[in-house]
Amino acid sequence: MTEPTPVPDAAGGGSRTATVPPEPVLPAPASKQASNGHRQNGAPRAEASTGEPGADAHVNGTPAAVPTAVTRADARSGDDVEAGIVALWRSYGESRDQNQRDRLVLHYAPLVKYVAGRVGTGLPAHVDVADLIQSGIFGLVDAIEKFEPERGLKFETYAMQRIRGAILDDLRSQDWVPRSVRSRARDVERALERLGAKLQRTPTDRELAAELKIGLAELRELYGQLQLTSVVALDELIAPNKGGSSLAESLPDDAAEDPVASLVDQDSRRQLADAIAQLAERDRVVVTLYYFENLTLAEIGKVLGVTESRVCQLHTRAVLRLRTKLNEQSEA
Repeated sequence: MTEPTPVPDAAGGGSRTATVPPEPVLPAPASKQASNGHRQNGAPRAEASTGEPGADAHVNGTPAAVPTAVTRADARSGDDVEAGIVALWRSYGESRDQNQRDRLVLHYAPLVKYVAGRVGTGLPAHVDVADLIQSGIFGLVDAIEKFEPERGLKFETYAMQRIRGAILDDLRSQDWVPRSVRSRARDVERALERLGAKLQRTPTDRELAAELKIGLAELRELYGQLQLTSVVALDELIAPNKGGSSLAESLPDDAAEDPVASLVDQDSRRQLADAIAQLAERDRVVVTLYYFENLTLAEIGKVLGVTESRVCQLHTRAVLRLRTKLNEQSEA
């Protein structure tokens, strides 16, 4: 079986699918088959699969390549595909039918993936190749609509330039940095490379300004403009070869609770609660009313039926006992 080949229909405006049947394998005549059983000149004679007798199966002891109907059908299929594309171009040039244009887009779609892969090689890691392919499809459609086959040019060469241009135009439209600043940034990088190779050290700002033939103040102003180009995507990996965490996960969160401080606070609260539980009942009541119920010393005195000065004494004694017990727990 050979793959279907698109060819234009009789009217020239559409297309239909034609299948090229393989050539049948014809058996050799009986007389020829009988003669093939004998050796001639020390080499056996064999029939080719095409049905024509007399083809040598061995030449000087080496098997010879025997053409088959399958290889002929494959070669004919490739020629028919090329002929079908030429006919499709001719029909599309006459009718400008959108369905025929879509068939041409599907046929040349692998060009978009190839060009997008080449362009994406020098881009940052956060640029998705799928976005480049999407932009390249528009370039391919534009190339098909503007291509003129009668000029005798090769469409693939023309389309690759249009696809690459469409991808670059889309990238430039998404860039917030002016092209002039990008150009100056490349000039600064080249100047740094030249001076680094010449001086064998990092050049100073004055030396770099002299290399660029600009003033020192102008160079520092250029540095301020180039800061816009130094943008790092948060989803880029810190150590991509090691499979580390993303850069966003490494940024500090000032509003987040410190886990170490939280554990220390919980442990301190537990120790304080244990120390309060070991106090005398009256001391425990004073501490509870003063620190947890927010009562004044006078109000606590009314609750306990004692004077305010006595409550102050009880509070001082409770605090000293708590401090002693907490010190004992920390030393233990």
